[in-house]
Amino acid sequence: QVHLVESGGGLVQAGGSLRLSCAASGRTFSSYAMGWFRQVPRKEGEFVTSISASGGTIYYTDSLKGRFTISRDNAKNTVYLQMNSVKPEDTAVYYCGARRETYASLYYRDYNAWGQGTQVTVSS
Repeated sequence: QVHLVESGGGLVQAGGSLRLSCAASGRTFSSYAMGWFRQVPRKEGEFVTSISASGGTIYYTDSLKGRFTISRDNAKNTVYLQMNSVKPEDTAVYYCGARRETYASLYYRDYNAWGQGTQVTVSS
C-alpha cells in the first residue's frame, strides 16, 4: 500500500500561484495513476485532475483547465499540482489519491490510497 503525504498548501492572494506536492512511499509509484481532488465543507468532493502512471494521459475538470497543471516525477515518487491565477473559489482542502492501475480516472471511488490533505486558502 502506498503512503501519501501532501504539502505546499497555504494562504495565497487571488491571482497568485501555489504548487502542491504529493510524496509517495514505496517502490511501485510508477505503476500508480494519481489524482487530485478537493473538498469544501458541506459540499461534495470535487475532481480536479488526474495523471496516468506514465504521465502520458491527463484529465482536468473543465473549469480548471488552463489554470491548474498536474505533473509527476516518478524518480522522486512525487506528483505535483501547479495552481496559477487562483481564485477565492479554489479555497479547499486538496487531497491526492493513488490508484492501483496505470490509467487515470476522474472518479473518487477508483482510488485506493489518500493523503491527509493540505489546506489552500485564497484571499480576495
